[in-house]
Amino acid sequence: MTLFEDINTKFYLIATISRYSRYHCENTTMMTDSTMMKKIEHRAVIKFLTKQGKTQKIIHEEMVAVYQDSAPSLSTIQKWSSEFKRGRESIEDDPRAGGSICAATEENVKLVEKLVLEDARVRVKTLAEMTKLSVGTIHTILHERLNLSKVSARWVPRMLTALQ
Repeated sequence: MTLFEDINTKFYLIATISRYSRYHCENTTMMTDSTMMKKIEHRAVIKFLTKQGKTQKIIHEEMVAVYQDSAPSLSTIQKWSSEFKRGRESIEDDPRAGGSICAATEENVKLVEKLVLEDARVRVKTLAEMTKLSVGTIHTILHERLNLSKVSARWVPRMLTALQ
């Protein structure tokens, strides 16, 4: 039986991966969504096969058969399999010590929103200087969190209402 022939395996993996499929700024740094999803998917498979009692070598062989070039290395499988055998349940990375991973906090979002409402012609660089945030963080807040676009040198909502 190969890795995905068992219907229970499919349902377990779909349920596990879907729980971790949303991108959270607080949980990732510069990693893309697809890279993070691959890691989560690989870890879910490793966890499942480890709980089935398969050896690390067999897990690696089955993952190489399914994922080919994108399969994790044997050492990665050994690391995660050992973690799961010791009782670890989470397939996400552990939080790292240090400052906030994401500067786009609710407090910063509200501050940027307030500044943009005061002056719709304000530049991203000026906002970055005023808030002591990076230009990239300001861009993320404006476009992804506040859903704003620059139109004729003014920040406006992407979806305008009839009154606007």
